[in-house]
Amino acid sequence: MNKGVWPVNRDDLTDLNAFVAVAEEKSFTRAATRLGTSQPALSNTVRRLEARLGVRLLTRTTRSVTLTPAGEEFLKGLKPAFEAINLSLETIGSLRESPKGKIRITAPRHAAISLLWPMLGSFVKDYPDIEVDVNIDAAARDLTGDRFDAGIRLGELVAQNMVAVRIGPDLRLAIVASPGYVAQRGVPITPHDLLQHTCINFRLPASGELYAWQFKRAEQEVKIRVPGQLSFNDPDMTLAAALGGHGIACLIEDHAHAMIRDGRLVRFLEDWCPLFPGYHIYYPTQKNNSAAFRILIDRLRFRSR
Repeated sequence: MNKGVWPVNRDDLTDLNAFVAVAEEKSFTRAATRLGTSQPALSNTVRRLEARLGVRLLTRTTRSVTLTPAGEEFLKGLKPAFEAINLSLETIGSLRESPKGKIRITAPRHAAISLLWPMLGSFVKDYPDIEVDVNIDAAARDLTGDRFDAGIRLGELVAQNMVAVRIGPDLRLAIVASPGYVAQRGVPITPHDLLQHTCINFRLPASGELYAWQFKRAEQEVKIRVPGQLSFNDPDMTLAAALGGHGIACLIEDHAHAMIRDGRLVRFLEDWCPLFPGYHIYYPTQKNNSAAFRILIDRLRFRSR
C-alpha cells in the first residue's frame, strides 16, 4: 500500500456519508432526520471524522452550519463518488424481481387528488417494496436541491430542460359565479366586461403575483387583470368564495364541474376558454431511471381512450 493512502472501511463510509448529509442539508437536525439517527450521534460522527482527518470541515454556530474551505473541497471530491455508489445500487436494484426504492414527488393538490392518488392505491399494493413520498405544494420546487425525484405541473409550466410525460387529459378554465351574484350584477358577455364586475383573484404560489385571466377565441387572445376585494392562493378557497356569492371566479373546469351541473354555479364566457395542456410528471434529463421509477412513470402515463 502506498504511503499516505487512507484505507477505507465500512465505518469510514458511514462517517463520510454523515458529512455529506450535513453539508447538503446545512443543518445537523435535518441531516439526522434524513439519515434516521439522532442529532448528538451525528455531531459526534462528524467530529470523529474531523479528528481523524486532522482538519476542520464545518463551521458550527447556534443558527447555521457552513462548510470551511477544506470542507468545500472535500465535499466536491466526495459527491461524485457517492453518486456513483448510488447509481450502482439503483442499477443492481433494478435487477431484482421485486423493484425496491423510494420515490419522492411534489405535486399541486388538484393533480395529487385527481390523478396521482387514484393510481397510488393499486400501485403500493402491487409493489410493496416501493415507497412513495408525496409532497403537496402548488409552487414549483427545485427537484435536485429539494431531493425530489419528480414533480407534477401543468404542461405549459414545465421547463424545457426537463423530461415531461403527460399523465392527464387537456384541461379548460371555467368562469363561474353564484346565481345570486348573477341576479344582482348580470352576466359578462366578453372578457373585458369583467372589469365592471367583482372578481375573486388567484395569487400564484410561485411568484406571489395575481394571475392574469387569459382568454382566447379563434385568433383573438385577451389577458385581463380583474378587480376584486378577495384573492387566494388556494382553489378551494376561491371556489368557496364564488359559492358564497362574493364574485366571479376562474377555476379549472373539473374543479367546479359538480357545482355547475347542479346549478350552484353559473358558467359564462365558455367560448373564450379553449383547452390547454393538462398535467405532466417531469424530472431532470440526467435522472437515473431505476426500475421502481420507470414503473411509476408508466402507471401514470396518460392513455387516451
